[in-house]
Amino acid sequence: MTILRSREIPSVSGKPRPKRQSSDIIQPSTPARKQEPSAPSSPNNTFRRRRSPRLESLNGFSEKEVSILVCSKRKSNVGEMFLSLRSGKKVANGIETSGSEIDSRKLDIGGSEEKKAAFVDLVEETNIVSKELDNSGDDALFRSEEKGKTVMAEVNDVEMKCDEKPSSSVGRRKYTREEKAKGIQVENLSPPITTVGVEEMDIIDNSIPEEASLTESSVNAQNQNGNASRNQQFRDFAERNASRFARFDVEMEEEEESSDKEEVEQQVEDWPGPFSTAMKIIKDREENTIGVPFSSDIERSSSPIVWAPRRSDSFTSPPPRAPSLQELSMRVLVKNADAITSLDYVPDSLRVKLCQLLCDSRRMDVHFLDLLVRGSPTGICVPDCSWLTEEQFTECFKNCDTSNLMVLQLDQCGRCMPDYVLPSTLARSPKSLPMLSSLSLSGACRLSDVGLRALVSVAPAITSINLSQCSLLTSSTIDMLSDSLGSVLRELYLNECQSIDLKLILTALKKFEKLEVLSLVDLPSVRGRLLREFITARGQALKQLTLSNSVKLTDSSIKDISENCPNLRVLDLANVCKLTDCALGYLANGCQFLEKLIFCRNSFSDEAVAAFVETSGGSLVELSLNNVKKVGHNTALALAKFSEKLQILDVSWCRDMSDNALGYIVDSCSSLKVLKVFGCTQITDAFVLGRSNPNVEILGLKMDPFLNHLTKNHADS
Repeated sequence: MTILRSREIPSVSGKPRPKRQSSDIIQPSTPARKQEPSAPSSPNNTFRRRRSPRLESLNGFSEKEVSILVCSKRKSNVGEMFLSLRSGKKVANGIETSGSEIDSRKLDIGGSEEKKAAFVDLVEETNIVSKELDNSGDDALFRSEEKGKTVMAEVNDVEMKCDEKPSSSVGRRKYTREEKAKGIQVENLSPPITTVGVEEMDIIDNSIPEEASLTESSVNAQNQNGNASRNQQFRDFAERNASRFARFDVEMEEEEESSDKEEVEQQVEDWPGPFSTAMKIIKDREENTIGVPFSSDIERSSSPIVWAPRRSDSFTSPPPRAPSLQELSMRVLVKNADAITSLDYVPDSLRVKLCQLLCDSRRMDVHFLDLLVRGSPTGICVPDCSWLTEEQFTECFKNCDTSNLMVLQLDQCGRCMPDYVLPSTLARSPKSLPMLSSLSLSGACRLSDVGLRALVSVAPAITSINLSQCSLLTSSTIDMLSDSLGSVLRELYLNECQSIDLKLILTALKKFEKLEVLSLVDLPSVRGRLLREFITARGQALKQLTLSNSVKLTDSSIKDISENCPNLRVLDLANVCKLTDCALGYLANGCQFLEKLIFCRNSFSDEAVAAFVETSGGSLVELSLNNVKKVGHNTALALAKFSEKLQILDVSWCRDMSDNALGYIVDSCSSLKVLKVFGCTQITDAFVLGRSNPNVEILGLKMDPFLNHLTKNHADS
C-alpha cells in the first residue's frame, strides 16, 4: 500500500540562515516550502550516525564543496520526469546544463594540496557513478502500479540530508514525528526500498532537529499519556453531571412488577363476570369454525357476517341538503367582515360561530375584535389570537367593561399576553371579572405564575380553566388554584404543560372537591401510583378523564379507574401502549355508563374489543378504534348488535375490517352518522355503493377531500 507523507522537517532553531550566493544554489524543479535551518549539534548526544563510505569521504569539505558534488549528481539526471506533488503532473527536471560531468580542473577549491587531490578524486568518482546511473535509468525510478505515484528508489545519503537511525530492516530508516505526517512511503514491498518526497531532493542541509533523537517508543508513550489524561477529564465531567440526566425511578419499576401480578390474579377472580363469559363464547365460536373449509382467509374472517350488498346501480346517494338561511347569512358576513359596524342584538351563539369561521379563514382582525369587546359583552371567544399584538390587545381591553363577562376564550395568545399587560387590561381592579366562569388561555406561552395569579385574584367564580400549552406555568400554579378555586372549580385542562409535575401537584388536586373534568394529555409525570391516589380521593365526581400519551400507565391504573369512577362518561386512552385485554375487562365490569371512549394504537385483540362492546357498548355514542389493528369481524358483529346509540365510529387503519363487516355495521346501526375509514385501503365499491343507509357520512375514502369534514363540522356547530 502506498502512503503519501511529507518529508518536511520543521525548524527547531530560531536563528536565521546565512544568505547564499545565487551562483552557488541550483534552483529546484519543484520549489521547497521551507529551507530548514541547521540544528545545533548537542555535545551530549552520543548517538553515532551511520554514514555511507562515500559520505565518510566528505569529511573536511565545506558546504560549498558538498553542494557542488550534489549538483553534479543532479545534473546527470537532466531530462528525467518527476511527479509533482502539488499539481499531480509529470514535470521535467528544470536544471539546464550542457553536460553531465563536472570538470574538476575548473573548480576553485581552496585549502591544502592533499585536500585538493582528495576532492578531485571524489569528483571523478561521482562522474563515473552518474554515467552508470544514466545507463540504468530504469532502476532509478520506481512507479507504483496501484496509486500511479512515482517515487525515487535510488537515493543518496547526502541528498536526503537526514541521518538514519539503526534499524533491523536493511535500506529503511525511521522517520521523525513531523516526517511521518507528510511524505511518500512505500510499504509491504518485498525488496526494501527507501522512499522520499520530491521536495526533499532540493534540500541541501545536513542539519537534524533535536526531535529526531527521540525514539518511536517515547513518542508513543507521550501520546498514550495525553490520551489517558483527556479520557480521565471526560470521565470526571460525566461523573459530576450524571445526576442531572439520570431518570431512574424505583417506584415505577416496582409498580410495573406488581401490576403484572395483579392482572394474573384478576383474570381468575373475574371469570364469572360478563366480560370473561363473553370472551369465552367468542373464542369457542372461533374454534368451531376452524374445521369448516373456506376458499380464502378473507372469507374465513368474514364468515360469521351475513351481509348482502345492494346492486350498485340501485344505490342512490342522498340529495344534497340546501343550506339554511342562517348559513348563507354567516357566509356573507365572513366575506364582508370589514364592513360590519356593530354586533348589537347578535346572540352569543352566533358570535361564537362567526368568530370561528373568521379564524378558520384567517380573516380575523382587530376591527372585529373591537366589535366583540364593545359595550358590556357576556362572552368573548377568539379561537386564534396569533395575529394579535401587545399594542392591539392593550388598546382593545383597556376600556372594556368586563363586569358581565362570563366566558373568555383567547387561545394562542402567546404573542399578545405577557404578564406586564394584564394589570392595565383584564386585571385593572379587584372586581374587574366578578362573573367570569370559563377561562381559556391555551397556548399562552408568555404567561407565568405571576400573571395567572393576577387574573385569578379578580375572577373568584371560575369553574372551568384551560391552561394547555402554557409552558411557563409550574406546579405552584396548581397550589394557587386549589387555594383560590378549590371549592368551585369543575374543569381543569393541563395538556402539554411540561413544567408541571403530577407528583408535586397531587396534594393540590385533592383539594378540588367538585372536579368533574381532568385532562392530562402528554404529561410525562403521569404514573399509576400517583393517579391511584387522586382517583381514590376524588374519583367519585369525575365524569371526563383524558390520559392521552400517558405511556407509563398499565392495566392496574385502568383497574383503579373502573373501581373508583362509577360516573365516568368520557375516557381517552389514546397511545397508552402498555394496556392489554385485561384493561377492557376492568372497564366492562366497572364503567357501565361510558358514552365516549377513545382508543388509538392500543394492542387489544379482536375478541376483547367485541366482548367489551357486548357487555358495555349499549351506552356508547362515540367510539374510536383508530389504529387498533387487530379488530375485525368479531368487533363488527358486536357493534351491529349492541351499539344502538352509536353515532360516531372511527375504524381508521383497521385493515382487517372487510367490506362485509363495515356494511353490516352501517346497515345495522340506525343512529350512526359518521364513519371514519382513513387508511382503510381494503375498502372497495362493494361497500361504498352497496350500503343501504345513505345517511351515514363516510370520511377518509380514497380521492376524497382530506379536510372537507372539518369545514362541515364547523358549519354545523
